[in-house]
Amino acid sequence: MDKHVYYMQFALREAEKALEEDEVPVGTVIVHNDKIIARAHNQREMLKDPTAHAEMIAITQASAHLENWRLSGATIYVTLEPCLMCLAALREARVDALVFGAWDNKNNGEGSSLDLFQKFGINQKLEVVPGVMELECREILQGFFSEKRLGPDRYPLVENET
Repeated sequence: MDKHVYYMQFALREAEKALEEDEVPVGTVIVHNDKIIARAHNQREMLKDPTAHAEMIAITQASAHLENWRLSGATIYVTLEPCLMCLAALREARVDALVFGAWDNKNNGEGSSLDLFQKFGINQKLEVVPGVMELECREILQGFFSEKRLGPDRYPLVENET
């Protein structure tokens, strides 16, 4: 089995935990010396913290594990392309590689977060491997947002009868 697929499966398990907690289902693991040293999923709703993205929590865990803020030699696996905040944190943490599943298309005409990151001239020495288990990563997100839009608490608008 491809090592990227192997580790992405663990990130997907974290995304499933987020889903169970009614969080946007994004999961991540950080690998150092072929060992998972951090696992996290989104916890923005639970922690009431806009920065509680899976990547940010995992970076904190990995730094504590290594007792160093520099995560040189580490690879992060994320089910969704990281946002600009998380990319900046990965750069600051000196992570060597980013492997992600689904592309985040919310920037539309501006391109992906990675495009924007490079557009601002940020010299990132970050190896990027996109699209690992993309279908599975995208499906869990699409299912979550479909449920939010069409879920049991949502009713179609009905015009008032007068």
